Amino acid sequence: MSEGGTTLEYTPTWVVALVCTVIVFISLVVERILHFLGKYLKKKNQKPLFEALQKIKEELMLLGFISLLLTVFQDRIAKICIPKHWANQWLPCRENKEATTEHFQTLFSSFLPNGSGRRLLAEASNPSAYCTAKGKVPLLSTTALHHLHIFIFVLAVVHVSFCALTILFGSTKIHQWRSWEDYAKDMEFDPQGDVRSKITHVQEHDFIRNRFLGIGKNSALQGWVYSFFKQFYGSVTKADYITLRLGFVMTHCRGNPKFNFHNYMMRSLEADFKKVVGISWYLWAFVVIFLLLNFIGWHTYFWIAFIPFILLLAVGTKLEHIITQLAQEVAERHIVVEGELVVQPSDNHFWFNRPRLILRLIHIILFQNSFEMAFFAWIWVQYGFKSCMMGQVRFIIPRLVIGAFVQFVCSYSTLPLYAFVTQMGSSYKKTIFEEHIQAGLVGWAKKAKKNNKGNAIKRSANGSSHAGPKEESPLVYEMAVVGEKDSAV
Repeated sequence: MSEGGTTLEYTPTWVVALVCTVIVFISLVVERILHFLGKYLKKKNQKPLFEALQKIKEELMLLGFISLLLTVFQDRIAKICIPKHWANQWLPCRENKEATTEHFQTLFSSFLPNGSGRRLLAEASNPSAYCTAKGKVPLLSTTALHHLHIFIFVLAVVHVSFCALTILFGSTKIHQWRSWEDYAKDMEFDPQGDVRSKITHVQEHDFIRNRFLGIGKNSALQGWVYSFFKQFYGSVTKADYITLRLGFVMTHCRGNPKFNFHNYMMRSLEADFKKVVGISWYLWAFVVIFLLLNFIGWHTYFWIAFIPFILLLAVGTKLEHIITQLAQEVAERHIVVEGELVVQPSDNHFWFNRPRLILRLIHIILFQNSFEMAFFAWIWVQYGFKSCMMGQVRFIIPRLVIGAFVQFVCSYSTLPLYAFVTQMGSSYKKTIFEEHIQAGLVGWAKKAKKNNKGNAIKRSANGSSHAGPKEESPLVYEMAVVGEKDSAV
């Protein structure tokens, strides 16, 4: 037997078989649950949610690969030796020789025979002795490596769970707008798709009265202040929904005035979910930077909580201000209009003319908030509430309050605002079409665009002034661009 404990050579076969059975059983149960969930989503034609489920599976596979790497190379990592004075710099806690990990070890001791503490995964016989003989210390001990292993797993699980809860609560809020959609679709339209002729006094319109704050520098400042507070109460009103919906329909679906904007908005949100639920490289980079800067005196765990908080307020204010800008444009240009009030969607209202940038920021907000909550839970379970990494109570309470606030506001205000306001860009998303024709249309558009490049020179040489059978329409351009944008995000 090795110093690290009994090997499989001297372990009862029934113990090995029992442990393997339990592990395999749990794995198969999880796999079957994901499998049947995927079949259910396919049956319900929920392709975006099915793709989000596939994304979750990819994240789980990545975690499994990280787990494998940590398990296989932990002995080698533990045998990388560094000078002792290097190991005493940038410590999260002041070193205490009597400090142990008894809290975590005893937490699971009741599940093992003879009441012994849980051993580390693939525990090495004595890796620290290798470096001690050289007068050095291990780069990362087996215990610390195992704790890091658990933290990465907890982070991914919490992030996926928080994203799912956010989408669930946000979708519930958006479903409340369905009655507004039914009301808008019941409005009378003429055969050409325009609103039946009438005179609308702009200043008396509900949308303008609620959003237009006047002209001048003072009104601009008031607009931002109003937008900041508006995100917390009645972020989207019935007048907002009907007016912006009409602006979208008249810009992109003029031939279909009864277009179901609510269903399109929900399909777009479901499609975006698969992007939000993943953990991108820049988010992993954030984790690494945090772990680097989390040393004594900086209270990084406290200040990090303000990043998603500030981003959330900025994004919510910007989305509300876009609605205000749309009202401002109409009110400054017109006193009365013939027909219904129509706003003009444009990318110019968004940061850097990129509506999709908002989704990236929401992704960062959700991940950083998940990271904060996962880090708190991991420290509590791993080292106990009184751990120096937990911090003082005056730091803990604000962190928890901010985390709960971010989760609530993002679910019930910011996410529904994003789903609604980002449709006010210059172009539409491919989810404007039903799922069974999206792939065919995007593929046809790209193929037509490619063929037209070759045909353009030939038509120019022949002096053709009229559009032939393969003349590229605006729809071809737009569908190709939409497909490229969605694949790039």
